Amino acid sequence: MTVRASSKRTAAHAAAAPAHAADASEWRHTSLDARPGFLIRRLHQIHVALFIEECAPEGITPVQYSILTALDQMGPSEQIALSNAVGLDRANTADVIARLAERRFIQRRGSRTDKRKKVAELTDIGRALLARLETGVERAHERTLAALPEKDRKQFMAYLVRLVDTNNELSRTPIRRERKRSDAQSDA
Repeated sequence: MTVRASSKRTAAHAAAAPAHAADASEWRHTSLDARPGFLIRRLHQIHVALFIEECAPEGITPVQYSILTALDQMGPSEQIALSNAVGLDRANTADVIARLAERRFIQRRGSRTDKRKKVAELTDIGRALLARLETGVERAHERTLAALPEKDRKQFMAYLVRLVDTNNELSRTPIRRERKRSDAQSDA
């Protein structure tokens, strides 16, 4: 890059800085309960509480439910594929998988194509658990959205999807969409 091009970029950045500073100042003076990050975190806390309440008899967390659902939808999968599908780091995914395996909801085995990799698979006990959770999970989702008029719920969900998809790569654990048929599935 030439000095001239670098100077132009620096000047453009400097010109944009006051506008950015004004935006930052605007947020600083906005009450906490009117900021998107605060509201998104609070809504997440509320949804987790509703999920736990609705699914209390089974003792399953939302993250455990996500892993079980991913396995149900993807079939036998390597830990990294589950981590990518759920947006959870590998260490936490391994911990959740171990806890689910202890309860016999999933089983783990070495990959037939690469012995260093572990493949997780939903068991019949896990499938039965998902069936039992269906009504409670549906109620938790419905209760989370209940304050919105029925006609606005699809639009709200579309906005959530857009925000997550647009900002996915900024996450510590971006969700990676796997191909329909993975090596783990060919291991099955």
